[in-house]
Amino acid sequence: MKKIRKIVVVLMALCLAAAMLAGCVTGTNDPAEEKKTQVRVLTLKGPTGLGMVQLMEKNANGTTANDYSFTVCGSPDEIKTEILAGRYDIAAVPVNLASVLYNKTEGALKIAAVNTLGVLYVLENGETINSVADLKGKTIGATGQGSTPEYVLNYILRANGLEPGVDVTVEYYAEHEELAKRLIGGLCDIGMLPQPNVTAVTTKKPEIRIALDLTEEWGKVDTTGSALTQGCVVVSKEFAENNEKALDDFLAEYRVSAEFANSDPATAGQYSAKFEVVPDAAVATAAIPKCNICCITGEEMKTKVSGMLSVLFSADPKSVGGKLPDEGIYYNK
Repeated sequence: MKKIRKIVVVLMALCLAAAMLAGCVTGTNDPAEEKKTQVRVLTLKGPTGLGMVQLMEKNANGTTANDYSFTVCGSPDEIKTEILAGRYDIAAVPVNLASVLYNKTEGALKIAAVNTLGVLYVLENGETINSVADLKGKTIGATGQGSTPEYVLNYILRANGLEPGVDVTVEYYAEHEELAKRLIGGLCDIGMLPQPNVTAVTTKKPEIRIALDLTEEWGKVDTTGSALTQGCVVVSKEFAENNEKALDDFLAEYRVSAEFANSDPATAGQYSAKFEVVPDAAVATAAIPKCNICCITGEEMKTKVSGMLSVLFSADPKSVGGKLPDEGIYYNK
């Protein structure tokens, strides 16, 4: 009897050990049990962040490959401060700011993807502007003097044989909202604005139409394969070197998120309002199809960005940080 009891005890011990071992093995191999990489992501309000909203929603539901903490910044100066302080791993920023920060930090970040092509449009209360040539002799209201919008407009005008200030008069306003009010109020017939301000204007006054898409106009005059690229995803060089899989996972998830925004603007608009990227869901929904949201990586990214930066550098070297960045600015596996 004692022998039987001993045998039972031994068998029970062996079963318990086997169960514990099986549990350990299962825990090691089950992806659901693996610890996710913590990733700090910054983005700007507006078009720069619209491609990220589905990813934000998935993250809130705990279904992303990484564990993201998102911060939505209200201005380029705010996001610049956060990046210079090192409080980020990945960020969505204007392309020229990426160059400025690359030069300022001596190469401490890299451009991993283009996430927004051009968001600049010429609006008209009328039917007279159907090509860039039609702007000759006209007065355009605009914003962004001394920055990317002015340099892009001047580049496109000159490429079409029009000299700013001679053939075309451009009156600059300090705020998008100021110009939008003038267009809506009939105090200005032609104006250049970015999305989502364009949609806000055309929604309030349907008689105002999009006359020119400057992304398309850039493509008509470009001969290098570049593009009007206004937003990009940058990554900390240190993070990229130490977290290659996490970065690859992010880019894959970002691509899906960008494609989702383009395919389902209504739902993306709701997510945009939820996360305050563009707080008005209706405006976000209407603007998304005209925001040129994308996820372009590799050599195509490099070609498009380098051409854009060259145009900005020619207009004002300070706009890209005093010098054109070297090849090290591009993340290219």
